[in-house]
Amino acid sequence: MSVDKISFRRTALAVTLFAVLHGTALAAPGDNDAPATPAPTADTARTLESVSVIGQGETRQVQRITVQDVKLLPPGSSPLKLLAKLPGVHFESADAFGNYEWSTRISLRGFNQTRLGFTLDGIPLGDMSYGNNNGLHISRALIAENLGGAELAAGIGALGTASTGNLGGTVQFYSTDPASNYGVTLAQSVGSDSALRTYARLDTGDHQGFAMYLSGAYADSDKWKGDGAQKQQQFNGKAVYDFGDNHLAALLNTSSRNETDYQDLSLDMQRRLGWNWDNYAPDWTRAVNAAKGIYSGGVNNPDDAYYAGRGLRDDSLAGLFGDFGLAEGVRLKTTGYYHSNRGQGHWFTPYQASFPGTPQETPISIRTTEYGIDRWGTIASLGWDLGNHHLEGGFWYENSHHTVQRNFYFIAGPVDDQYFLHNPDIRKFYQRYETETHQLYLQDSITLLDGRLHVDVGVKSPQTRTRTHAVVGSYANGELTADKSLLPQLGASYKLGGQDELFASYAQNIAAFQAGVSGPFATTQAAFDVVSGKLRPEQSRTVEAGWRHAEELFEGSLALYDVKFDHRLLAIQQCSSGIQGCPSAYANVGSVTSRGAELTFILKPAGDLRWYNALSYNRSRYDSDYLNGTTVVATKGRTVVDSPKQLFSSEIAWTPGAWDLRLSANYTGKRYYTYVNDAAVPSYWLFNAAAAYDFGKLGVAEDLKLALNVTNLAGKHYYGTIGSNGFTATDPTGEFATLQVGAPRAAMLTATVRF
Repeated sequence: MSVDKISFRRTALAVTLFAVLHGTALAAPGDNDAPATPAPTADTARTLESVSVIGQGETRQVQRITVQDVKLLPPGSSPLKLLAKLPGVHFESADAFGNYEWSTRISLRGFNQTRLGFTLDGIPLGDMSYGNNNGLHISRALIAENLGGAELAAGIGALGTASTGNLGGTVQFYSTDPASNYGVTLAQSVGSDSALRTYARLDTGDHQGFAMYLSGAYADSDKWKGDGAQKQQQFNGKAVYDFGDNHLAALLNTSSRNETDYQDLSLDMQRRLGWNWDNYAPDWTRAVNAAKGIYSGGVNNPDDAYYAGRGLRDDSLAGLFGDFGLAEGVRLKTTGYYHSNRGQGHWFTPYQASFPGTPQETPISIRTTEYGIDRWGTIASLGWDLGNHHLEGGFWYENSHHTVQRNFYFIAGPVDDQYFLHNPDIRKFYQRYETETHQLYLQDSITLLDGRLHVDVGVKSPQTRTRTHAVVGSYANGELTADKSLLPQLGASYKLGGQDELFASYAQNIAAFQAGVSGPFATTQAAFDVVSGKLRPEQSRTVEAGWRHAEELFEGSLALYDVKFDHRLLAIQQCSSGIQGCPSAYANVGSVTSRGAELTFILKPAGDLRWYNALSYNRSRYDSDYLNGTTVVATKGRTVVDSPKQLFSSEIAWTPGAWDLRLSANYTGKRYYTYVNDAAVPSYWLFNAAAAYDFGKLGVAEDLKLALNVTNLAGKHYYGTIGSNGFTATDPTGEFATLQVGAPRAAMLTATVRF
């Protein structure tokens, strides 16, 4: 039986079980063209279009994006790329859409992606890293056109957020609801690098409280340099049912992604080989010669390029949700979910020959990292309005099974590897992980002084236990638990009168130990036995305070923060090249102190003109040196890697009549990729533009719109992603290949028609 059929049957079984055992569901029906209503979760459900984008009324620093923000970027762009305009957010990728997962990176206030929390309609997405062990990337979890909005908490996430890693903040994504009227939407996009994208959606309309949509997307684009394509097929289905004071919903999302890798560069490689240097494909002869040590065209080592690399990911995500009015002021919200993932990362490696010692010997084989995830969970919360108090308590439980393998497949020549490989010739390691998560929380939200003062007081108690079993290879067997009886969270907001308010908050968090190839289990048994009893979960303490102002012509906010990140765990590479994949040493290397400020101001001089600006300053520094074996790595006082001190974004939107015109500018400061700060990439500016015209009703079409999106308008050469192969202590000669070049100018033309 194929993996696809197995995944489908598991998904169907999970949906049926949750329907029987939990009877859960969510969300009220709404008009797809109107504000989207996000799925109720442990956090309070809200209509993102109807609340302040600068978080007015929140006791934490909160910023939001809405469906209007999607218009600046090409269709199919990652929702993460939309967040780049918000203060405190640093996002990078090597492609114009922000979807190439090997290169996508997001950080908040110096915390990297693995220390943040992400959810979709309340369903946990894990840390969304490339070799994910506990979730999936938002670009696979949801078709971009079905994004209803997102809420960013850059320092302190909502207390009930389902995440085991949100030391530095959370991002909550929301899908759109079905439209209240029957309709069909079709969109066709064509663009640079033979980009082709098709999107279709059918809305049933509202039928006595029931509404549903079915949608699909197909995307295919050549790489902007080198050989190969980026392909993805997605399906999203969502149904809602509203009866009385109760709301039910279900979703089923699938994705099949096939992406050809770009070559990781070093500073030295870029100088020798140029900005457009990439892997050898389709030149097999040159790849074979390089594997034999015969170099040409400026190449001087086997890691300058490989024949090719690839990432394959198949996912199914199902969710059932409920929001029930049990009594006056009492509501029960429930979520049940199931996620299945199968993935492989391919690399044509020159470090393992195919058919060694035989007449068919070839100096290249395909090395794979093969992933599997099967996880299910349930989330529930009970809220009670009691006088001037809103009491809320809830829990989250998840059971996750993750497998990871490192295999080699022998080849006699260039092969098409756009499929899942089976029956390896060599299996280097095979590990199984079982992770069980329990999290409880309790919060009291108090309103005082005739509604001018709002206070949140709460605690949560997380526990995550991970067990591993080495089926093949020398990686460790063992168990680690990250737990804390009480983690407090406090916050307050005070309305000064008029449109001004002050806010302040405090929170403590811990992170679970990572499973998979990036965690403490990915080492030898002897090394694990030495450190396992000494490891403590990473933890953070965050204090933030600020001011907000909101009126018709101007909105603004200023936030100041102080963050202490303790027990930082670092995997110390034991290989000269991160892609070679040998065991790492895992150690506690001290703490990080981050302080900074975030300023947002939005001017609205006319009804059809809006100017958004966000400025961030962040100083994140290591507090101590650490030992690599017996060598002292002098990191005390150094800037945290991939943590720009300055970020600035500006966007002008002008919507006169049927026109929609947008222009944005983004500045990213200097970034280090070594812990001692002896190697860095320079700052840069990027500009994007979009123009759309709405023809309105035309013939049988209810609406027809044409849009042109252009990214990197000035054609800037710059380093986008750093740390694609991790970071290193020092690189004075610039030879560590862990950089990805940003995409050049790209354009996409889209026609959207609604019937």
